[in-house]
Amino acid sequence: MIRIDSVTKRYPDGTVAVDRLSLEIPDRSITVLVGPSGCGKTTTLRMINRMIEPTEGTILLDGADIQRQPVNTLRRSMGYVIQNAGLFQHRTIVDNIATVPRLLGWSKDKARARARELMERVGLDSSLAKRYPYQLSGGQQQRVGVARALAADPPVLLMDEPFSAVDPVVRKGLQDELLRIQEELGKTIVFVTHDIDEAVKIGTMVAVMRTGGRLAQYAPPAELLTHPVDAFVEDFLGADRGIRRLSFFPSAGLELSTAPVVPIDATAERIAAHDTADAPYLLVTDADGRPLGWSEPQDLTAGEIDVDRLVSHGRPFVAGTDSLRAALDCAVLSPTGWAVAVDEDGRVAGVVSQQAIAEAIRGAHAEGRTDGRTDAKVAG
Repeated sequence: MIRIDSVTKRYPDGTVAVDRLSLEIPDRSITVLVGPSGCGKTTTLRMINRMIEPTEGTILLDGADIQRQPVNTLRRSMGYVIQNAGLFQHRTIVDNIATVPRLLGWSKDKARARARELMERVGLDSSLAKRYPYQLSGGQQQRVGVARALAADPPVLLMDEPFSAVDPVVRKGLQDELLRIQEELGKTIVFVTHDIDEAVKIGTMVAVMRTGGRLAQYAPPAELLTHPVDAFVEDFLGADRGIRRLSFFPSAGLELSTAPVVPIDATAERIAAHDTADAPYLLVTDADGRPLGWSEPQDLTAGEIDVDRLVSHGRPFVAGTDSLRAALDCAVLSPTGWAVAVDEDGRVAGVVSQQAIAEAIRGAHAEGRTDGRTDAKVAG
């Protein structure tokens, strides 16, 4: 969809923001530009829609030189999302989203109908349609910004650090929402961030850029984490890149144990039959099979299990869906050192120890198995 060919941006004072950059941005994917301040990632993004004109080189959109297209036509063919959403404060949410369709000549009713449809798609309640941006939270405003960028159904979506101004919990939700929307719509997305964790999570391809606008490495996230091309990329990825890489290994191969799992109405015989060699604790579940907490067997009395005295089971992971990184995180944070695996409905599928997860990690590395975002990424 987008080809950047030997593009340079040099300002009159001699400053080089982007230096001979060449990238093939694949269609229907998320390409992330990441790097330290001053590496030219935002400049590159803005050259794609000609907010900034390149000094040298060419940028092709679907095979056509963007310099030969009317700039307004080009920009209206691309969605653009920025930090803090950049909404019109004097317009309602529905009219903010309808901005580009109205510029393209859509009727007010048609544009607003499209806006309401997109509100639902990005997870905004319809009751917010007549509110103004200042009446929304930061996360809600960013969702409006994404909806506005999608309003005219552009094939290309440019996103300039869109989630950096919100708190970590909201940010994770927005990232997940973007991945869900991308799975449904299949846009060509160019995404700028300075956060390598965000880049690895959402990127199909990741371009790591050096200060001065030079490309350091361009690869799928799994390859980037496994084989950084030099010391600069390795340092930028951070000391915990091995942990990040676990996001690309599925938890489906973990051997879960159900022996330490007992229902809250377990009989005395069932509790007494537990072999502490399998696990030193028992996981108690409610009548629907959902986890309640851990307990040592000798502290449980049939018919008198006090839920308030159980040890927290921690955050469970979804068996087969979440990654080994998610499973390891659950085990490390669990007060017992055992992770709880649940199914999609939250019912216990089994438990697994840190040692068993470590063995699975060693096996996965030995076999060289990855399920990275060359095609798909494991959740978590």
